[in-house]
Amino acid sequence: MATFLYRLGRLAFRRRRVVVMLWVAVLAAIGIGAMTAPGTSSGALSVPGTQSQKAIDLLRKEFPQASADGATARVVFEAPSGQKLTSAANKAEVESLVAKLEKSPQVSGVTDPFTSGLVSRSGTIAYTQVSYKVTQADVSGAAHAVQSDVVAQGEKAGLKVSLGGNAVEAKAASKAAELIGVGVAAIVLVITFGSMIAAGLPLLTAILGVAAAVLSVTLATRFFDLASSSTTLALMLGLAVAIDYALFIVSRYRNEIRDGHEPEEACGRAVGTAGSAVVFAGLTVIVALSGLSVIGIALLTAMGLASAFAVAVAVVIALTLLPALLGFAGMRIMKGKLHTRRMKALERGEGESMGVRWAKFVTRNPVKVLAVSVAGLALVAIPAMSLKMALNDDSGKPPGSTQRIAYDTLSKGFGPGFNGPLTVVVDARNSDDPKAAAQNAYTMLGKLDDVAAVRPPSFNQAGDVALLGAVPKSAGTSEATKNLVGEIRGHGGALHQETGADLMVTGLTAVNIDVSTKLSDALIPYLAIVVGLALILLLLVFRSIVIPLKAALGFLLSVVSTLGVLVAVFQWGWLKDLFGVDQTGPIVSLLPIVLVGVVFGLAMDYEVFLVSRMREEYVHGAEPIQAIVQGFRHSGRVVTAAAIIMISVFSGFLLDDEALIKSIGLGLAAAVFFDAFVVRMTIVPAVMALLGHRSWTLPKWLDRILPNVDVEGEKLRHTLEAEQTDSAPASVPVLAGAAATVHVGSDDHRAPRAFTGVRGSDDTETQAPAQKADATEPQAPARRKLLKNPLRRS
Repeated sequence: MATFLYRLGRLAFRRRRVVVMLWVAVLAAIGIGAMTAPGTSSGALSVPGTQSQKAIDLLRKEFPQASADGATARVVFEAPSGQKLTSAANKAEVESLVAKLEKSPQVSGVTDPFTSGLVSRSGTIAYTQVSYKVTQADVSGAAHAVQSDVVAQGEKAGLKVSLGGNAVEAKAASKAAELIGVGVAAIVLVITFGSMIAAGLPLLTAILGVAAAVLSVTLATRFFDLASSSTTLALMLGLAVAIDYALFIVSRYRNEIRDGHEPEEACGRAVGTAGSAVVFAGLTVIVALSGLSVIGIALLTAMGLASAFAVAVAVVIALTLLPALLGFAGMRIMKGKLHTRRMKALERGEGESMGVRWAKFVTRNPVKVLAVSVAGLALVAIPAMSLKMALNDDSGKPPGSTQRIAYDTLSKGFGPGFNGPLTVVVDARNSDDPKAAAQNAYTMLGKLDDVAAVRPPSFNQAGDVALLGAVPKSAGTSEATKNLVGEIRGHGGALHQETGADLMVTGLTAVNIDVSTKLSDALIPYLAIVVGLALILLLLVFRSIVIPLKAALGFLLSVVSTLGVLVAVFQWGWLKDLFGVDQTGPIVSLLPIVLVGVVFGLAMDYEVFLVSRMREEYVHGAEPIQAIVQGFRHSGRVVTAAAIIMISVFSGFLLDDEALIKSIGLGLAAAVFFDAFVVRMTIVPAVMALLGHRSWTLPKWLDRILPNVDVEGEKLRHTLEAEQTDSAPASVPVLAGAAATVHVGSDDHRAPRAFTGVRGSDDTETQAPAQKADATEPQAPARRKLLKNPLRRS
């Protein structure tokens, strides 16, 4: 692979104008197609096979007028202080607003609060339920306008009017997080490279990559129904990994230039070596995100596949467009006018970077460092044992939003359960007495302790399917309501035995409970599939048993520690004021499984970037401890910069008012921090220092059957040597290719170095003057040392 990527890098460098024109043409074509696409939908959750979904399918057939899968809105009215809604003036105003809602576009039905018993006992609060013929995503702007007019008219009359439910138009998402992420990324890149050109290339390619990915996802909506969250996650991940991949290749390119290679050759070598790591890092992310499709929830499948596509685009751009842009930049990329004195000294080989000093400290004290790191992560992970999950409702909306005001007002007037009513369906098509079966269900519901109110049954035209309503006493996201749904379903067995009718519970609350249960049940199998596939990829990359196992175990430590932070902040309320969390509650069900997919991919990025350079040094002759230190010397700064960029991007979401977005931002930022700085840059070198050569061992039988993907570029090096040997004149033999002579380099281990030399008549070596100082006597022993260990051969 390294040889292929080397040639691809050189080709893109030489044909840079053609490559850029092709990418511009592709972007233009995708953009034109995306302009005519319908766009993403809201992505309502549906889980085929669950009881709630079966009930929705039955209601859609038997009660088409009920719009079982249609959007709903709750319009909540509160009388002015000291007044009641039942007074003549207020009642007339409410009835006027209800009549206006009935005339709204797409509305299938509106309940009258005064005739339907939807007025609180105090008479100060009432609400009406508005049902729409269309799904949440298809509610029109005209329908939203009527909602806004009702609020404005009611408040003009002195009433407090608020809106809840999924038919209410959501507040436009803020772009502050993306802007903050790009801004911090720019600062970090400038500090890392000390050059505006070198810092600008990763940002430019990342923006182009994200544009291509998001436009492609939008174009795909012509053929598939994709949720808007698919684009959001693709944008967030695509931006983060695209910057990382370009950062890694640009850093290697600059190193190759410093080693004396011409720009085109340096580009080929950078893409051949760092590009191989990018390919396999990208593959692990793609595997992790694509694995979301095995859960069986369409929303997660769309999110996973869209994000995986964005990562694939980032990889392709890093391997094709970035080399072309490097060709335009030329040697100007090396001009570091923003270098500090320390950075200039490090480039001259004077002193040691912080990464090198840290690596030496860890390798000198591996046991102590390992013990402290693991104990610290275990301590942070303790709250994860109390993890509770539920899907979010309007209680998680920002304080002051109309949805949150409606939720709080309803809870004050009727109890928290009125925000999460249950729909009970009695399928009596196989019953001898459908009405008796429905009446039995109604009586049963009224006897349950946690039921506040029950709506009598209503039948379909055939009279064999009944629809009932039950209002819990507890909030929809509470454990008590979850238990109530289970209890009602438990009584369904007895009802079937007595009457032959089937009982099902549905509604938004029941759907959320079923989705949460499915997500909880799928978490462990998903982990097993993703980790298993990634272990195979890492086994191919590093040709080691220990490295993949260590990577997977380190990732698990990162995940449980992150869940511990989320539980402590959002469930227990620790430091909630610092993060702007005004209400605690269960963790959103989607978060842990999305967190696992995203963080696993990013964790493997850092693993591949850091450890691939260690393996490259080891294969080229370094001792294990030296390989660790040199890996940090060359990749530590890049991995640190990449992690800081990611943490900054994700932390920007903490500025959002919504609890769900805050939890996603904090979870991803904490996960990257734990994985990059504690696991990859502390635990990994400590374990490798303890194991020494055993870190790179592979059973002989496995070594024979595994293909050699050459991520460290050893085959590429031999290929280049062979090509240079073949191109040398017959009268001027080259010793073992252009890189045969071994010298003691600045890395303190024997490494190949290019030179051109000839043998004189006295069989002594004659060299070009500029390269004489590089020659050393112990060439053959060093060469034999490389050949003795089969793990260090290509």
